[in-house]
Amino acid sequence: MLLLGPAREAAGLRDDLIDGDTVGEVLGAAVSRYGPAFERVLAVSQIWVNGEVASANDVVGRYDEIAVLPPISGG
Repeated sequence: MLLLGPAREAAGLRDDLIDGDTVGEVLGAAVSRYGPAFERVLAVSQIWVNGEVASANDVVGRYDEIAVLPPISGG
């Protein structure tokens, strides 16, 4: 799993390996691992798998990359 911006800050790392059969399982395990701050960021983030928008029910395999993309403000 790839964590960007505020998701990286909340989790304390840029990437991690988390097992699960679906996007939802992986994200649930990530919330358990990283805690409430990560859960808050996740609630407002887009989730992509291998560069495409994903949903919680999407099946994932060992070599799929799930990316958590929080909203980014610019100026």
